[in-house]
Amino acid sequence: MTALFAQALNVQNPLFDTDSYKYSHATQYPQGTDYVSSYIEPRKGWDGIDDVMFFGLQVELAKLAKIRVTQAMIDEAAPVLAAHGLSLYVEGWQRIVDAHAGRLPVLIEALPEGTLAPVGVPQMRIQNTDPACWWLPSFLETRLLRAVWYPSTVATLSHYVVGKIRAAMIETDGSDEGAEFKLHDFGARGASSAQTAALGGLAHLVSSMGTDTAMALVYARNFYGADMAGFSIPATEHSTMTAMGEDGELAQMRDLLAAHPSGLLACVSDSYDLMRAVRDYWGDALKEAVLARDGVLVVRPDSGDPLQIVPDVIEALMAKFGYTTTAQGYRLLNEKVRVIQGDGVNRFSIVEIMKVMMQRGLAIGNIAFGMGGGLLQKVDRDCFGYSMKASALQRGGVWHDVYKDPVTAEGAKTSKRGRQGVMRSDNGAMVARRLENIPEGADALCPVFRDGRLLNVQTLQEVRQRAWPDKFGA
Repeated sequence: MTALFAQALNVQNPLFDTDSYKYSHATQYPQGTDYVSSYIEPRKGWDGIDDVMFFGLQVELAKLAKIRVTQAMIDEAAPVLAAHGLSLYVEGWQRIVDAHAGRLPVLIEALPEGTLAPVGVPQMRIQNTDPACWWLPSFLETRLLRAVWYPSTVATLSHYVVGKIRAAMIETDGSDEGAEFKLHDFGARGASSAQTAALGGLAHLVSSMGTDTAMALVYARNFYGADMAGFSIPATEHSTMTAMGEDGELAQMRDLLAAHPSGLLACVSDSYDLMRAVRDYWGDALKEAVLARDGVLVVRPDSGDPLQIVPDVIEALMAKFGYTTTAQGYRLLNEKVRVIQGDGVNRFSIVEIMKVMMQRGLAIGNIAFGMGGGLLQKVDRDCFGYSMKASALQRGGVWHDVYKDPVTAEGAKTSKRGRQGVMRSDNGAMVARRLENIPEGADALCPVFRDGRLLNVQTLQEVRQRAWPDKFGA
């Protein structure tokens, strides 16, 4: 990475990628500790969402597999951390360089990605494989927890919303065909970084195939083998629709149709007067051109109260272009016209908009949603209470439970004891169990990384099949 000043540090040095206080932890474990086992879990539900989709760890594992700790990395980090007020555990890192050629001696086991499991069920387990590196699992907590909580939270959010859309479409349209294009990712510009947009956008693509986050396509191909994971369409923005002023808006719309005689095409239509654009421009002056296209015009209102604007726009278009009535008794626009709502969209407003539409007899097939900051940015680790905790350590060949149970938290932060595993109960639900209480071969946490090498690499298609077996096949 480019630096602006001399004496720049290597941002790729993995010895810097942890919380500062963890540099002091190597001397804090009991003497004689050989192995530490830790797990990651979502501890609580998030406003009505109690099942969490595990996704995204493979991206981090690919990065961990490339790590080769070198003498130069140790020599760089040690004086910097000393000036920072801490001491690098040089002996431990030297062991990794000398005995493991710089590879990280840990075993990571995890749920298959795309698995939906209740909160409180561990999604990942990590343990060192070299007894001289008992300190390493906890050192890696910062990057592992960061690698899991964010994409899993976005994947869960997207899965939840798409599920709501699918259910509503079945009720009003009689089918959820095309639902994978009903929630579009508009979040790239509102994300905190390019990496955030790419990872969150990728998580969304587990349940959807609509995205404007191009970097998500790069991650999908590079880390999950997807040739093309999502799709977009030509669309306008206010800068293009206002380029000729208010008097030139109609001409811009006419030129837009001429430039795109076929396919899906979206146009923001509220630059000046939304209902004039709907009734007089699209529904009158340009009506024949819209109907003549070999494709669909998607009208985008982008301001106002969506609970009022969305059904009003749909009904105004119906007055101009006509509609059919589904077998379920809901009105569906002429197939040449649809609407997309991107302003004020989050998981709650989408449900409310659909509820109002249904109350007014409008099929959900009329609408698609573009979700931006509400999808990729307005989430945090506390949504599902994600945590990584050490739950067992081995001393003298004997495993001992490690846990916390703070009285002041009244049970809300009690951690699990012993090496953790996951199995399906008699009723088919996934549950947490101590590893020694799980029958051989029944642990749902599968090896995915050992001693610097990836195991069991998964494709996006396989992930989608687990997440949506009825849509992406078995």
